[in-house]
Amino acid sequence: MPAFPSLALVIEPADLAQYLGASDLILVDLTSAARYAEGHLPGARFVDPKRTQLGQPPAPGLLPSHADLEALFGELGHRPEATYVVYDDEGGGWAGRFIWLLDVIGHHRYHYLNGGLHAWLAEGRETTQDTPAPVGGPISLTLHDEPTATREYLQGRLGAADLAIWDARNPSEYNGTKILAAKAGHIPGAINFEWTAGMDRTRALRIREDMADILRGLGITPDKEIVTHCQTHHRSGFTYLVAKSLGYPRVKGYAGSWSEWGNHPDTPVEV
Repeated sequence: MPAFPSLALVIEPADLAQYLGASDLILVDLTSAARYAEGHLPGARFVDPKRTQLGQPPAPGLLPSHADLEALFGELGHRPEATYVVYDDEGGGWAGRFIWLLDVIGHHRYHYLNGGLHAWLAEGRETTQDTPAPVGGPISLTLHDEPTATREYLQGRLGAADLAIWDARNPSEYNGTKILAAKAGHIPGAINFEWTAGMDRTRALRIREDMADILRGLGITPDKEIVTHCQTHHRSGFTYLVAKSLGYPRVKGYAGSWSEWGNHPDTPVEV
């Protein structure tokens, strides 16, 4: 029986606390090496967020190599019956990107700890400095294309009535006053809602409870295919997570993000 048979994608500290130590739980910490060493949730395995990205220019946010993913998930003890719970200390960017990776490898038993480490600590819950050993060597994984929008795919879909492009960057990047690539501006038709605006700072960076209403007002609605991006598909890990948590049926992450789009000679841009 899975450890979390009836819980939603987004769970609270109290939901997780009762399952710590469960045999089918893989608890993943995506904070930083220093923060993890200082204290982390009991049983959590640290994953350096850099390992979730290719890390090479011009588009460092692309998927890591197949071999690197097989090594990473082997260390975590990945298995079909496992249930993942992921958290970070920034409100869900890296955790959401890891959930995107789980979708890419075709594993859909996962949860996000709402508010991550901040929410856990705010409730005075236990942390530890004990570090679990890596479980094993590389395992065989099959990668799936459905969770990812490539540049070519997105260019071919521009202007479609059932497409909503969610740009998670800050407004200055979106409007072109802050330039982080050869081109400035945004993908034509993209809707800007900056990722941290979706976090409730009064509730330990939990996802805002009114996100469904906000997205509906922006035209980012469940009847559309949602493609979300930022500069490297880190910040848009959070927006990917939010759309998935609201039950949107068609959600893709544009892993190349603006670092690819804004540096490519054949991509259209709006400012």
